[in-house]
Amino acid sequence: MADLDKYRNIGIFAHVDAGKTTTTERILKLTGKVHKTGEVHDGEATTDFMDQERERGITIQSAATSCEWDGHRLNIIDTPGHVDFTIEVYRSLKVLDGGVGVFCGSGGVEPQSETNWRYANESAVSRIILVNKLDRLGADFYRVVDQIENVLAANALVMVLPIGTEDDFVGVVDLLTRKAWVWDDTGLPENYTIEDVPADMVDKVEEYREKLIETALEQDDDLLEAYLEGEEPAIDEIKRCIRKGTIALDFFPTYCGSAFKNKGIQPVLDAVVDYLPNPLEVPPQPEIDLEGNETGEFAIVDVDRPLRALAFKIMDDRFGALTFTRIYSGKINKGDTILNTFTGKTERIGRMVEMHADDREELNYAQAGDIIAIVGMKNVQTGHTLCDVKNPATLEPMVFPDPVISIAIKPKDKAASEKMGIALSKMIAEDPSFRVETDEDSGETIIKGMGELHLDIKVDILRRTHGVDVEVGKPQVAYRETITKRTEDSYTHKKQSGGSGQFGKIDYIVEPGEPGSGFEFESKVTGGNVPREFWPAVQKGFASMMDEGVLAGFPLLDVKVTLIDGGFHAVDSSAVAFEIAAKGAYRQTIPMAGPQLIEPIMKVDVFTPEDHVGDVIGDLNRRRGMIKAQDAGPTGVRIKAECPLSDMFGYIGDLRTMTSGRGQFSMEFSHYMPCPKNVSEEVIKEVKEREAAKK
Repeated sequence: MADLDKYRNIGIFAHVDAGKTTTTERILKLTGKVHKTGEVHDGEATTDFMDQERERGITIQSAATSCEWDGHRLNIIDTPGHVDFTIEVYRSLKVLDGGVGVFCGSGGVEPQSETNWRYANESAVSRIILVNKLDRLGADFYRVVDQIENVLAANALVMVLPIGTEDDFVGVVDLLTRKAWVWDDTGLPENYTIEDVPADMVDKVEEYREKLIETALEQDDDLLEAYLEGEEPAIDEIKRCIRKGTIALDFFPTYCGSAFKNKGIQPVLDAVVDYLPNPLEVPPQPEIDLEGNETGEFAIVDVDRPLRALAFKIMDDRFGALTFTRIYSGKINKGDTILNTFTGKTERIGRMVEMHADDREELNYAQAGDIIAIVGMKNVQTGHTLCDVKNPATLEPMVFPDPVISIAIKPKDKAASEKMGIALSKMIAEDPSFRVETDEDSGETIIKGMGELHLDIKVDILRRTHGVDVEVGKPQVAYRETITKRTEDSYTHKKQSGGSGQFGKIDYIVEPGEPGSGFEFESKVTGGNVPREFWPAVQKGFASMMDEGVLAGFPLLDVKVTLIDGGFHAVDSSAVAFEIAAKGAYRQTIPMAGPQLIEPIMKVDVFTPEDHVGDVIGDLNRRRGMIKAQDAGPTGVRIKAECPLSDMFGYIGDLRTMTSGRGQFSMEFSHYMPCPKNVSEEVIKEVKEREAAKK
């Protein structure tokens, strides 16, 4: 029986290239889990084990590993930083108790750090902050702390101060103990000495220490009162207050260092143990019923309670499907039978393993608080709840965003066709933000994802991991349709052909809904002209047509239908008749309600050296971009803009050309906006040509 006080389930997340994976490597080396440190730039990092990750030097999927520090067990998940893979961060944060947010000492708070920070806030995950890469040119710890407070509106509780910066960065001063940790030039993490605070830093250390203690003691009125009267509490008391405030998300203990140079990582590990919560200190997961309503019950972290576990990631490897699972309550033994509440089917636990990146250790038993992988489960997908057969319950599922971009792929030959189907079904299970559809008319396979890089990697995985060679069409944007005019109309469906007929008459209003509202239906019928039992049939009829708009066949969004009156026949009216009437009404009225094409608008964040700002802004304007903000930093300028997705294809190549290879950008879906007339006409014409070509 493990001691849950000694567990820490943590994730490491940050903007692409801030040094998450390098930090994870250093932690594994320090805790004795690996003996040789792997470097990202050599393609040797332990947690980046996919070919695509090693070549591109980025993390694509979250990897799990565990290690020991100071008698505590750390379950660590290294997550990707690239915006196209934020789904990995989102689902990892969902099952973690604490996190380490890594920020680049020179880049500061970058676009992806903002998105990840927002996800962590939504999941109420306690965090500590590491300002990394302080050995880099342009690194400035104090500037990054300011950005954390101003851009993220987060209260950074500074715990250490850097000694020197850029090439002169040698160590950190621990504000609580007033001691300096100084590393030598060997690059070995264990080669450090503990010294007195450098003379030129004494005043600054005292100033920041006072701020630290005052902020921490706000968690305990008695200690704060004593402190204001001149009595300083013991360090253990201060640490207790910091832990309390960190778990309550009142502030975020902030550290600094250089993971690559092995400086400053030990204090971060100590902070994980000292300040981040164990599984017992995190608010328990609410349980919900099959309709998605909270039942008032909670999955409390306790080995003796019924099993409650969440499958948060599926990964296919050479040993079969691995289901990464966080156990919230109860325990699992090898050979147990458990229930998947989503499918209603039971599964037997054949093998359980503890993961160390892509190595594994067999387990016979796992319990509340553990993060494990179960091998060979058949029908489990991301977000499914696994529970006790005799005590079923569902945990809050995960909600995934809709894809905004699609491409058509087709296998090069017959043999590849069958392999492709199997490969795609495995890839869908692994990544819920990746969707696959078959175009019934042309027989083409359409893959959909969150961005160009996302689909690029998927095609690469198909080719290399699964050996399926495919031809790729050009990217298609996920346009939608909506309406602009309120229209009142009436429709009657009647069919008389001997025997009982069909009759349904509806009077209704079709009007634009609120942006983002989807489809809404309301009935204001009084007096029984359309009996209440037929209202759902009318709603179902309209809803079933929303998938295909009248302009170019794109799904219709943000429409409200109000049923105001109608008529029925005592014998001939039925639910089916009213459903058909609603479908006919849709075809009749939507073309009169000012249908309009709307397009996905992306939030674009571009980083460029100062001398190329004019070119970059001019180019974004040409792409119908709206510039929202410009922030000058020490190493360049960040431009925030909103641009239509259709004009952003191939942008990375153009940006690199404009900025001599130094520009970077990230983009994520923001909202839908009406298309200009010329774009709309072009899209509709293209769709009609495609339809004609299929015939």
